[in-house]
Amino acid sequence: MKSYSESYKAAGVDITAGYTAVELMKQHVARTMTPGAIGGLGGFGGLFELDVTGMQHPVLVSGTDGVGTKLKIAFLMDKHNTVGIDCVAMCVNDIVTCGAKPLVFLDYIACGKLVPEKVAAIVEGVAEGCVQAGAALVGGETAEMPGFYPKNEYDLAGFSVGVVEKSKIVDNTKMRPGDAIIALPSSGVHSNGFSLVRKIFNVEYADVHNYVDELGMTLGEALLTPTKIYVKPVLALMEKMPVYAVSHITGGGFYENIPRALAAGCVAKIKKSDVRVLPVFQLLQKTGKIPERDMFNTFNMGVGMTLVVPADKADEAVRVLAENGQEAYFLGEIAKGEEKGVELV
Repeated sequence: MKSYSESYKAAGVDITAGYTAVELMKQHVARTMTPGAIGGLGGFGGLFELDVTGMQHPVLVSGTDGVGTKLKIAFLMDKHNTVGIDCVAMCVNDIVTCGAKPLVFLDYIACGKLVPEKVAAIVEGVAEGCVQAGAALVGGETAEMPGFYPKNEYDLAGFSVGVVEKSKIVDNTKMRPGDAIIALPSSGVHSNGFSLVRKIFNVEYADVHNYVDELGMTLGEALLTPTKIYVKPVLALMEKMPVYAVSHITGGGFYENIPRALAAGCVAKIKKSDVRVLPVFQLLQKTGKIPERDMFNTFNMGVGMTLVVPADKADEAVRVLAENGQEAYFLGEIAKGEEKGVELV
């Protein structure tokens, strides 16, 4: 007998819509399948066969995150096939800071009303993010929660697991004054600071479809630009040279995230004039009259990730990253300091 409950539907939960959503998302999930992924959708757990051939001491690295209030922009734009990329990016970019390769990803979608086509669009973005990261989408959960979420809104979160050889975990103890800091440009605001973004632009009442000359696109398009996924080029670089630290620049900007990866007694010296600030941040600062210190302590300012490499390897690092499709540039250097921190001069 096919599962169906008229009583549950009367309470606002249509389980048949869930089945339709699963059918629609299967084509997207199929794109993410890697050799270790076994089983399929519909089980109680996602299965992955871990191949540790050639590894002496494999270490699992996990990360979890959500998209946050950037989702409000997706609602306003009625565009839902990119926020899944953000969800994956926020998890896998954290994992790669340890030197780990992401293996699997799972998503969680909670909504006020389950519209199969909308859920499938969300999963389309998740699948694209997984493809970019080289991770298999092995499972997830969709929850219809009427009365808890507004009818046309949803929340999106994810979880990822990767693996790294213990001896290859990024080790900042080898960091020394004079080491080079390499910047990997961001694609935009990424998925942090959107409570402030929404306040500055008053997005709930603004026309997000208006073209903005400074941005070269509409405001909504600029804000909805997916988070850049850095996994593959960063792992390729780590195969070529030692990388002493990796910082994923998320909420808290430069001042919170760069010091998290520094060795004791080291500070990051960066010239503000060397930061290639994107137009969207210039517009945010001008429109909101936000102090420069707050900008660098909230947003990525155009730098989505920083790497620390030996000074004599800096040029090679930029070249290797470029060969793997990732623009990069010299941002600053490591200096001696009493406490870990960032000096923006």
